[in-house]
Amino acid sequence: MNKTERIIREHDQFVLQTYTRNPVAAVRGEGSWIWDAEGKKYLDFFPGWGVSGLGHCHPRVVEAVREQAGKLLHMPNNFYNELAGRLARLIVEKSFPGRVFFGNSGAEANEGAIKLARRFGEPEGRFEILTMKASFHGRTLTTVTATGQEKYHSGFGPLPPGFRYLPFNDIGALEEAVSKKTVAVMLEPIQGEGGVHPASPEYAKKVREICDANNLLMIVDEVQTGMGRTGDFFAFQGYDVIPDLMTLAKALGGGLPIGALVVKEEFVGFLPPGTHASTFGGSPVVCAAALAVFQTMEEEGIIENVREKGDYLRRKLEELASDFPMIREIRGRGLMLGMELDREGKPIVDRCLEKGMIVNCTAGNVLRVMPACNITREEIDQAVGILREALSEEEI
Repeated sequence: MNKTERIIREHDQFVLQTYTRNPVAAVRGEGSWIWDAEGKKYLDFFPGWGVSGLGHCHPRVVEAVREQAGKLLHMPNNFYNELAGRLARLIVEKSFPGRVFFGNSGAEANEGAIKLARRFGEPEGRFEILTMKASFHGRTLTTVTATGQEKYHSGFGPLPPGFRYLPFNDIGALEEAVSKKTVAVMLEPIQGEGGVHPASPEYAKKVREICDANNLLMIVDEVQTGMGRTGDFFAFQGYDVIPDLMTLAKALGGGLPIGALVVKEEFVGFLPPGTHASTFGGSPVVCAAALAVFQTMEEEGIIENVREKGDYLRRKLEELASDFPMIREIRGRGLMLGMELDREGKPIVDRCLEKGMIVNCTAGNVLRVMPACNITREEIDQAVGILREALSEEEI
């Protein structure tokens, strides 16, 4: 029995099997590469659903964590935390005037947004939040209910009331759905789990207009799109709209668990002391990592790299599409791209893994390509070469 087999055996015996796992036991990561227990090297083009936005173990993040771990690991949030304040200031300066609540995940950030929206609408008896079909907002009972995909609801009923699902990018459906019960509209700028579908500019602006006209909160879930992924610091900035609430996670912590709810200044009073909390939210170590992410993004030109390499990657994928009729469409923004196929994508994902490349399939037939935001042109060429090989082996 080799090391990988031992790791898998112990894992399967003692860890709850809530994931479908690939037979890879990763033991080390550096940049856009990981190594398994047997020493095999993989080009990671989907680093942790976007968590490792700067690649694996970025030196600045590692050093910040190492330094802070020797000073203070945790303090409860009824004491002041210098690093949390500094991080919140950076987030606000990069997004819109307001305040930040820190949690541990995107689901926790979205829970906070939902709770604030409920308190906002409570005086008028408004509680319903309009979310989008094919959306994804988390795995807690409330955020999975906010998710507009029935497959995630199955077996967990009765689900919390107060959510209504609308077709994405359908302005007419949104206008018709607003009622006296409606308190907010919640959407992703790009639906990741739903198949990498971007909101159209017209739709995003109309959502803002409808919210303004009806005193609704506009909640933007940037858990996957935030922190430079789309070529803007936050994806909403590419639509020339400003949300009332924004949620962040994944790439914010550089590999460590963090979630953030950003609340526009005029709505901060709806979560006063005692109404919401998170024991580990905003811990010194995680905030140190996130501060290092901000520093890296500024000093290493990450946004510019996403724009440049995103355009290059799209061109290379479009070249594949011209050569392989099974590819229906390339869509997305920046370094969050989807390749829709006319067939199931898992066999291609599996072949890529065998050839030393990690990529994701979502919505059954969409290859989701989300490399680190500091990816190089050479690494893109390697990845596209592996994709070409995998596609070439597909039966027509």
